[in-house]
Amino acid sequence: MNNIVTEQLTDAGRRIEHDSFAIVDNEAGPHSYSEQQWQVVRRMIHASADFEFNGLTRFHPDAVAAGLQAIIRGAPIVADVEMICVGLSKPRLDHFGVATHQFIADEDVIAQAKAENSTRAVQAMRKAQRLNLLDGGIVAVGNAPTALLEVVRMINDGQIKPALVIGMPVGFVSAAESKAVLSEIDAVPWMVIDGRKGGSTLVVAAIHALLALAEARQKAAG
Repeated sequence: MNNIVTEQLTDAGRRIEHDSFAIVDNEAGPHSYSEQQWQVVRRMIHASADFEFNGLTRFHPDAVAAGLQAIIRGAPIVADVEMICVGLSKPRLDHFGVATHQFIADEDVIAQAKAENSTRAVQAMRKAQRLNLLDGGIVAVGNAPTALLEVVRMINDGQIKPALVIGMPVGFVSAAESKAVLSEIDAVPWMVIDGRKGGSTLVVAAIHALLALAEARQKAAG
């Protein structure tokens, strides 16, 4: 049975999506992911046509389970950039009562970044912490390594404990390093893409996979 909310809305759309997933399964080759982890990686490959994510993507052992629990209870998603919030399906989020937040362009964030000679991404995550959105929430970083490094700092300092951190910033300055530091954390579940690759599109794909898995769990529970 198809999912009601997280599937394509038309039969033609569902056929195309399912055929695409079948091609990914056929061409991806062997992998060591669990069935649920593969749902995430497969959707990321589907979104990018890049099979290197089979291998580059790594998961904390509790990442998928923690993400599903957070979505089902309607935990907030805090993103580093607006693109992630725009890319996520509103009907899918509304089904679970999940709200998205990003503060990168807020005037107070910009002013504080200038005052402290830091980045907007750092100050945006600090604002999210002041608003109590990070404890128990999902942190989604696809663009700004400094946002991810600040989240890691706050975790290590005992200031926050997110339900899940999706760390997939793309780029050349501190992108790979920020993901490597996140992957050393045991106390908070995470998903990362090793190296320089990543981006908001991949974060959106990963969250959409979690939303689909969460709906499937809801339906199985009756």
